[in-house]
Amino acid sequence: MIKNLARTFGALSLALVPLLSSPAAHAAAPAGSVAEVTTLADAVGLVKVTEEDRTGYTRSKFKHWNFGDDNSDGCNTRNEVLLAEAVVVPTVEAGCKLTGGTWMSYYDGQEVMSAGSLDIDHMVPLAEAWDSGASAWSAARREAYANDQGADVSLVAVTARTNRSKSDQDPADWMPPSPEAQCRYVGEWVATKLRWSLTADDRELESLKVFAEGPCEETIVRYAPFA
Repeated sequence: MIKNLARTFGALSLALVPLLSSPAAHAAAPAGSVAEVTTLADAVGLVKVTEEDRTGYTRSKFKHWNFGDDNSDGCNTRNEVLLAEAVVVPTVEAGCKLTGGTWMSYYDGQEVMSAGSLDIDHMVPLAEAWDSGASAWSAARREAYANDQGADVSLVAVTARTNRSKSDQDPADWMPPSPEAQCRYVGEWVATKLRWSLTADDRELESLKVFAEGPCEETIVRYAPFA
């Protein structure tokens, strides 16, 4: 419960940053790890550029959802993320069935009161991760990526509508519909790419630079590389 409350407070703090100071996005590091902290512009500069290749990709090559971080709670990764990100924590019934609860989908600023109306979005979609380096990973590393709760920004509960609108697109082709969410989103995208040593193609990188050198120049990126 303490872990869930801490993560919920952290998520709320991130969402409030643009209102309190600037349109900054903060990618929290996993507990107990040392985070790299840098500006968005410098973080973008750390992302390596390569051509993307989707040859051989299938979603099944990223095993999810697994038993999550706590093997004893009876919840899979999806439900653990829902519990961690709930603004009002739902009741957990047998089989980890969630009833009640409230969530804030930051992509579109929508309050959601049903877990079934939410998708758990991979910040960098599985197909995009494959294109950007995950095709060379072991099955175990791809599973770790697909269920990553070690960084608060890797997985995010959002409305199914926005998640499916995003699909497997990168920031050159899709951004959250809420303007207030966009700098946070770009910061979290870059943090995830750096955490997992994923690359970007030319169009993606140019799009990230536009945000980093323009409306999101004050955004701070925090990330901890995955071991």
